[in-house]
Amino acid sequence: MLAQSSPIDTVATRSGPQKVVAVYPTSHSTRQGTQTPPARQQGEISLSDVTFDDTEFTRAARRGAKGLNHQIPLLLMGETGSGKEALARALHQESNRRGQAFVALNCAAIPEGLIESELFGYSEGAFTGARRGGMQGKVQQADKGTLFLDEIGDMPLDLQARLLRVLQDRCVTPLGSGKVIPVDITVVCATHRDLKQMVADGTFREDLYYRLNGVAIRIPPLRDRRNFPAFVEHMLLAEAGDGHGMTIDAELMKCWQRYRWPGNVRQLQTVIKTCIAFMEEGDSEITDDLLTEEFREELSLASLDNVSCHPASGSPNSLKSAEVELIKRAMVDSGGNISAAAVALGISRATLYRRLQNADRGSNSE
Repeated sequence: MLAQSSPIDTVATRSGPQKVVAVYPTSHSTRQGTQTPPARQQGEISLSDVTFDDTEFTRAARRGAKGLNHQIPLLLMGETGSGKEALARALHQESNRRGQAFVALNCAAIPEGLIESELFGYSEGAFTGARRGGMQGKVQQADKGTLFLDEIGDMPLDLQARLLRVLQDRCVTPLGSGKVIPVDITVVCATHRDLKQMVADGTFREDLYYRLNGVAIRIPPLRDRRNFPAFVEHMLLAEAGDGHGMTIDAELMKCWQRYRWPGNVRQLQTVIKTCIAFMEEGDSEITDDLLTEEFREELSLASLDNVSCHPASGSPNSLKSAEVELIKRAMVDSGGNISAAAVALGISRATLYRRLQNADRGSNSE
C-alpha cells in the first residue's frame, strides 16, 4: 500500500491495492475555489457517475474535488480497471477547468526513446525523422486544461526530473528548441506501482512524489462495492440506453456478486456489452447463456471454490457430498475446462453448469 507520509489530507474509503492516480492542480483555480465552472454538457462524466451510491467513496471524492479547487494535489488509489481515468475525468469536470482539454498519455505504452518528444514536443530538425514544423507535445496540448499521465511509475528518472521542472516553473522547452513556453496545466498521474517503495528503491524521485502527494482517495474494487446489484443495474442502463428495460437474471446476479472481478469495472463493462451484443431481437434479460464460454467457466470455477469452502450438509459420505467432490476433481483434472470436465463425467455441459449452480446455491443456503 502506498504510505502517506505527509499529505495535506488523507481520505481512505477502504484498505486497497496499489494503483495510484495523482492529481496536481495549478494556479488556475482561485484560492477559495469560488469561480463557477461552466454548465456540464450532455455526455460528460460526473463524480456521481463514478462513485454512484457508495457513501464513503462519494464523500472522499467530494473532498478531493474541494482540494483540487484549492490547489491541493490529490492521490487516487485503486486496482487496475477500478475507474482511475473515469474519476480523473470526473474531477476535471468538477474543477474550474471544465470545458478545457483533457489530454492523456500512457507512459508504459510508448518506447522510452519517444516518450520525451511525445510529452514535451520538439522543434523542426530536432532529430532524424522529426516532423516538418516540429510537434506540439502533450504538455502544451493540455495548456489551460488537464494532462493525464498513465503508468507514471514507468517514466524514466531523467524525464521525471523534467516533469518536476515543468510543474515547478510552469513552462516547457520542446526538444531542439531554446524557446521557453509558459503552460498552465493540472497533471493527473496513474500507476499500478507502489511509488513510496519506488522512492525507497531509488527508482522514483522523492521530490516528484511529494510534489504529487496531497489528499489521498482510495477507489474501492468492484467486489467491495456495498451496493453491487444497484451498481450493475446502473452500468446496464448506461450501456443499453434509457427505455430498453433490460434486466439481469436473479441467479446470475447472485453468481456475479460472489465473483471477484479481477478486472473490476472495466471487466464488468465488457461483460455487459458482450451480453447485449449476443441478445436476439426482443430479448430483455441477461442470462447465463449470453455469457462467453471463457467467462462462464470462470464463474463456474468461482462457484466451485465457494462450494469447497461451504461443503454440503449431512454426512461427508452422503451422495450430495460425493457428487460435489467428483465434480471438483473433474474440474481440477481438466484444468478448469468445462467441456472436458463434462466429457469426463459423462454428462452434458448444460447439466454440469446446472449442477455447479445447484451445489453452490445449496452451500449458500446453509
